[in-house]
Amino acid sequence: MVTARRSAWVPHAILIVGLLLVLFPIYVAFVASSHPLADILEAPMTLLPGSRLIANFGEALDAGTVKTSGQPVAAMLFNSLVMALAIAAGKIAISLPSAYAVVFFRFPLRRLCFWAIFVTLMLPVEVRIIPTYKIVADLSLIDSYGGLTLPLIASATATLLFRQFFLTIPDELVEAAKIDGAGPWRFLIDTVIPLSRTNIAALFVILFIYGWNQYLWPLLVTNTPSMTTIVIGIRQMIGNGDTRTEWHIVMATTLLAVLPPVAVVLLMQRWFVKGLVEAEK
Repeated sequence: MVTARRSAWVPHAILIVGLLLVLFPIYVAFVASSHPLADILEAPMTLLPGSRLIANFGEALDAGTVKTSGQPVAAMLFNSLVMALAIAAGKIAISLPSAYAVVFFRFPLRRLCFWAIFVTLMLPVEVRIIPTYKIVADLSLIDSYGGLTLPLIASATATLLFRQFFLTIPDELVEAAKIDGAGPWRFLIDTVIPLSRTNIAALFVILFIYGWNQYLWPLLVTNTPSMTTIVIGIRQMIGNGDTRTEWHIVMATTLLAVLPPVAVVLLMQRWFVKGLVEAEK
């Protein structure tokens, strides 16, 4: 019994060590954001929190702080929020009906259509970035929210996950809906979407973080400072050459950039875990 109890602590100990390794850089960023720049540049930097946390956060949010882009951190956070929400909602809005059509409709080349969608998983944005940029430029979407979001909305991953879940819906439920006189749209809205709520929530969390962390595409498609996202802004705040980097402001901005994804995960944690479990089934 004692041996069994000791062996049960082994995975917990490994998880705790892994958690500490993940949280330590965040703690260092927190400590750095609470000190003046002179304290951070000292070697070694202290690992105890300072007294300038609120002041540094206020300076990070101030409009005149980000000298490299000329934009306040609040504006960059708003741009990233719009981009992440549009990508997550757009991917779900497109993937849900496409997976519904592939599973519940019988039409010629149905399987070929699915595999055509599936093959796009092998073509990430980095591979098709030149033609995508050309199309966005031709449509005059450079430096716009449409240019930031539309090329990233189509998602074969979400379509595949919805398809796998729809395949678990029993045929008896489909037949019962037909007997009740429900058409395809009514069956989708009244039956399929309510059954898919947990999957939608799980996908929303994943896709929101995916959109929030985008770097390469926003870097290419935005030229004006007003459209800068927070990920690009943090990189611009790090000086090059003789330019001094205000690390206390960079660390405060980094913590501000972490807050929205963390808030989404915490608010939707129950649905997120439940959706992943049902997806495994």
